[in-house]
Amino acid sequence: IRSLRRYIATLSQRGQAPTTIARKLASLRGLLSVQVSLGHRADNPAQLLSAPKRPQRLPRVLKPGEVAALLDRIPASGPLPLRDRALFELAYASGLRAEELVTLDLDSIDFDQEAVRVHGKGDRTRIVPAGEHALRAVERYLQAGRPALCAAADPSADPCPALLLSKSGRRLGTSDVRRRLRAWARLAARESPALAEAHPHALRHSFATHLLEGGADLRSIQELLGHASIS
Repeated sequence: IRSLRRYIATLSQRGQAPTTIARKLASLRGLLSVQVSLGHRADNPAQLLSAPKRPQRLPRVLKPGEVAALLDRIPASGPLPLRDRALFELAYASGLRAEELVTLDLDSIDFDQEAVRVHGKGDRTRIVPAGEHALRAVERYLQAGRPALCAAADPSADPCPALLLSKSGRRLGTSDVRRRLRAWARLAARESPALAEAHPHALRHSFATHLLEGGADLRSIQELLGHASIS
């Protein structure tokens, strides 16, 4: 184990990234594990070594003007654009994960209370506020977008309770959310280049950051995001 520690220290001194060192240590663990299973060694000393901590990278946060440019790029006409506008207005206004967006049903939106009921990680349900812009976008979608998408569904199947439907009348998947945002972001990037790599989680973290900058406290933001830990 002393030799292994010297090897890891040498890699660090040479300026190897923590991810590179962790990958090489994992390879050593695998090699020595095979030797143990073949009876060539009695133990695996690499199991006693801890991989170096990887630096945490903060997610890219969009500026309020960039978010507005992205959302305004989505026209409020046609079933799919209407759905996408409602989708991403909700994502930003309520700080929802892609996985949470696609699990929303018609009864998840409470227009009277201006809120959304979200089924999040750990099988936990939370109620989060939805802004006026998001609710208006959802209302337009329900009136002029969703009926057309619902009509495309298999007539022999049960009606889909999902709020957000695909062009075939089925519940959207998380890959659909990422793909649609990428398409709109690339169009918006012609005027705001920073939007080129926008993704659903960037909208979620932008929501949290803009709340914090507006004076919201961390504990409230934690509850809105549905995080178990405030970190």
